[in-house]
This record gives sequence, C-alpha cells and structure tokens, in this order.
Amino acid sequence: MKKKTSNKFLQQPIDRVAIALMLALGVIISFLVLVVEPTGPHVRDFSWSGKTIGANDTGFLMTFSRPMDRDSVENNLKIDPFLPGKFSWAGLRMAYTLIYPAPYGAKYQVSLEGARERFQEEDYQGKPLQPFTGNFITRDRAIAYIGVEGDEIGRLVLFDLTKQQKSVLTPPNLVVTEFIPYPNREKILFAAADPTTEQEGLQEEKLYTVTTGINYQSSDKEINHDLAGKIELILDNKDYQNLKFDLSRDGKTIVVRRVNRNNPAEFGLWFIKENAEPQPLNNQPGGDFIIVPDSKSIAIAQGEGVAILPLEADAKPIDFLSQYGRVLAFSRDGRAAAMVNFNTQDPELRYQRSIYLVTNQGTEKKVLDTNGSILDCQFDPSATNLFCLLTDLTTETNLYIEQPYLAVINLQTNQLIRLAKLPQQIDLQMSLAPDGLGILLDRVIPNPDPSAPGGILRTNSGESIATSKLWLLLLSSPQSPDPATARLEELPLPGWKPRWLP
Repeated sequence: MKKKTSNKFLQQPIDRVAIALMLALGVIISFLVLVVEPTGPHVRDFSWSGKTIGANDTGFLMTFSRPMDRDSVENNLKIDPFLPGKFSWAGLRMAYTLIYPAPYGAKYQVSLEGARERFQEEDYQGKPLQPFTGNFITRDRAIAYIGVEGDEIGRLVLFDLTKQQKSVLTPPNLVVTEFIPYPNREKILFAAADPTTEQEGLQEEKLYTVTTGINYQSSDKEINHDLAGKIELILDNKDYQNLKFDLSRDGKTIVVRRVNRNNPAEFGLWFIKENAEPQPLNNQPGGDFIIVPDSKSIAIAQGEGVAILPLEADAKPIDFLSQYGRVLAFSRDGRAAAMVNFNTQDPELRYQRSIYLVTNQGTEKKVLDTNGSILDCQFDPSATNLFCLLTDLTTETNLYIEQPYLAVINLQTNQLIRLAKLPQQIDLQMSLAPDGLGILLDRVIPNPDPSAPGGILRTNSGESIATSKLWLLLLSSPQSPDPATARLEELPLPGWKPRWLP
C-alpha cells in the first residue's frame, strides 16, 4: 500500500493565517455586495445637523457617498420652513448658500428624497438616494439693555424674547453706560462706573466683560443662570479716563479712546488684543471711529476726512477719504460703507447733509440729501437696504424743530420709504436684528429732578433720565419693507440703549 504524502502547504502556520484572512475577506466582500450595495447612495454628512446657527452661518454643506444627478438633488431638496438660497457643487459636495439669514427663534428640517446617483451612460438610471432628514435651529431672539427702573436701574439686563426669560447680569454698584455683545453671545463688553466713587466732572468708567450664561457648544440651549453674571475687569481708569470704545467683528480686539488724567493734552486711541496688554495706536487724534468688519483696521474721522488705519501701533494710514466726515456703518461683508458728506466745501449746500454708499472697489454713490439730522444708519444683512434714523427740520415761530423718523433706503434705486414717525427726541438708539426682521428703539423720558430716583442715568446730551420705554418695529420682509405691514409696538420692558444679540 502506498504511503500518503503530507500537505506541506497546510503545515506552514503563515500559510494557514493567509488562507483564513482570504476567507474572511471573501465573507466581507460578499456582505458588502449582497447587503450594503443594494441600499444605494446616501448622505454622508450634513454640516448643520443638530446645530444652532446664527446670521453669520450663510450656508450648509451636504456630502454624498457617490456622484449624484445634480438636477434630481436640487429639485427634491426641501427646507421647512423654506429658506431661499443658491446651489453650488464640488465633486461629492453640494453647498446651499442662503440669500438671506435664517430667521431667528425657529426650528428647521432639511429633507431629500427622490434624488438619484449619476452615471456616464445616459440610458442607465442610477439608484435612488436613501431618504435623508436633518434638523437644525436658529439662535433665540434675544436683546440686552440698560435697566431704568427699580432694582434694574443702571444694570445690564438680558432678555430672551423667544423663551421669555430675563437675566440681570451686572451688580447694583455698577452703573452701565455703554455695552457691545460678543459675536458668540457668551459675553458682553460694557463700560460702567461706581457712582459712589465718581469725581464731579470726570468720567470714571472702567471696561468690563460679563458672561451671559449662553453657550451654544453645550447640549443645553437654555440660559444657564449659574454661569451668567461673572464679571472680569478689562481696562481700569487709574491713569487714563476711558471714553468711547468699540469691539471688532471677530470679538478679538477692543479699541478705546483714552485721556491722560495728569496731561489732558495726551489723548488718543488704544487697542487691546485678545490676551494682551493695552497699547496706544499712536496715531493722529481724531473724532468718531468704528472698527472695519475685517477686524484688522479702523475708520476714524480726522481733520476734513476719514482715515483708514491698521490696528497696529505707529502704523501709517491705509487710505484717506477727504470728502467724508463720518462713517455711519459698514455692510456685514465689509465691501461697502455708508458715509456722511457734510458739504462743507459748497456754501450753497452748507445746511445739507448727504449719505453716500462707498465700496471697496472705489465707487461712490449718493443715496440721500437731507436738511435734517442723520442720527444713525445700519445695513440690512444683504446690504440691499439701509435702515436710518433721520429727522425732518421745520421752523415754527422762529424755532428749529427736528421730528425724528425711521426710514429705509433702497440702495439700488435710492428710494426712501418712511416706516414710522417717532417722538420728538434726538437722543434715540436704534438696533437692527441680525436676521433683519426687527428694529429696536428706545423712548427716553427726561427727569426734571436730577436727585430723584433714576437720576444716576443720563443721556448723551446730559439730561437726567426718569424712565425709558423699549419699542420694537417688526418687519415682514427685510428685503422689501412695507410700511403698511411694519408694526411698531411697545415692549413691557423699561430700558435704555437696547441692542440685539448677534
């Protein structure tokens, strides 16, 4: 009988491992072919899934597992409530860019069903996309203001209009005079003084930040009152008085006008970078200023014009616009600015002021002439309209009377539409909502007795404030404001200098 020969191939351990791996790989491939493959293409990633977005979030990305028939995706994508936008593609990624910011205080659902993958063969119909549903929400409608009554006098108050929640953020020993919210809403920069330590005739404001209790990185979207109200001193007033200040769009730079206490001739702008010590800009002194949206430069009125300066010590001006005396506002993207020409060089127009639209491409366009005052202007999010606080100048019994009103100017047609007539009060504050659907105003009621309760608050013109009411103008459409539908209503919140949170 013939002896059986042993299989040397199976006797080697490494060969047995290789065979086991091949068998395992075959099982995996079979699983992918028989089980996974029939499911077809799917959405791998939706960039806004489960997120809270704000006005600076201009669009979302959707990434697919396979090349898609683009028309089928665009025709079947649904957003509820609807948000108009534009499609663009790059490989497996589709971008949907909003034409206008998503309205705040709302929940949204994005769904896609009926789309198909794309093949080069025209006769072959690709497999259908797995149905997809994603959700996101927008930030709550929230405002901040300075309280004027009761325990809130002089204190910074946060009010969530969506959830109807109020938080008093600052302590009673600090009287807040100005404030600016940070872009992430987690903090507010404010100037305040302790009235018990003030010297007569001197401004004693220091700069602080206070936490709001809002943190969109956490899973809890409610205001955390345990985290709200934490005060941090940013700039003292030991050697310098602190006057006007501004916060950059990215929240990383503060600019302050300061005056040396011992040498009032020494005054100018200082800047404070994030986690750095204050530094003087050492530029030529000037008037009103505003940080440019790029957060790297500043526009300041100097002499007979407006200078654009880098936010660096001892830097030379980038540009000088000699025909303008004031910058009202920049558009959100920084490509355009609304500026005031006081017409000082034309004697026939010396009582007339003009608003110009100036772009970073060097174009200049007059959009308004007025004999009244230009109190404030702000661009809507798409920079197609300019909302302004203006006045009509009338003469009665040899007295000049200014009647304020709120208007919107279409920057393409220069058409001015009056939205609301306002009380005869020049010291008005205006704040346009980040989604462009609401305008906050205040109505200050002067106090004839400075020693009465509330007398610690004073307007920019020095009047003592008895109380102040907040007003809200709701807009049905920020792109095409209609005075017939614009509703001006008083809020049950006594306050002053209201601002929307970004």
